[in-house]
Amino acid sequence: MDEDIQFILDGTKEAMDNALTHLKKQFLNIRAGKASPAMLGSVMVDYYGSQTPLSQVANVNTPDGRTITVQPWEKNMIQEIERGIAYANLGFNPMNNGETIIINVPPLTEERRKDLSKQAKAEAEDAKVSIRTARKDAMNDIKKSDDVSEDLKANAEIDVQQMTDSHVKIVDEIYEKKQTEIMTV
Repeated sequence: MDEDIQFILDGTKEAMDNALTHLKKQFLNIRAGKASPAMLGSVMVDYYGSQTPLSQVANVNTPDGRTITVQPWEKNMIQEIERGIAYANLGFNPMNNGETIIINVPPLTEERRKDLSKQAKAEAEDAKVSIRTARKDAMNDIKKSDDVSEDLKANAEIDVQQMTDSHVKIVDEIYEKKQTEIMTV
């Protein structure tokens, strides 16, 4: 296969893989009732003047399915961590006992589950749009390839379509799994 075409295919696969990676990260932020350290993954803390991820200033654990504990490595960081959790707007009400921050994760209401399900569907659709955009760009690049035979172009277009179909199928599978997780009480 021509080097130009291979370059296009590699770039397209990378773009589609990035869409899947992004979707998985977004789904980590959509909680499904059970407490998980990943729920605080987006929390940033003011650590001596610079915004730092929570995981770099504290130990985050889940002793049970309804509780998240945050154990700061430096006691003087408790106030900043609480502030960071509040700014992240996750809907949690952190409490501290002077050494540890304890977050009780409330069970999800049926209405909240439906909202999260809609949010998950929107994220899945965004991933599909990114994949289709990568396909469109690849198809345009293949058509513009001047020094490539029509057979090679046709084969490359088939490869891009198969890549697109498989990535969209993976998005659907990831979404179905998340949907089940969200709606399970």
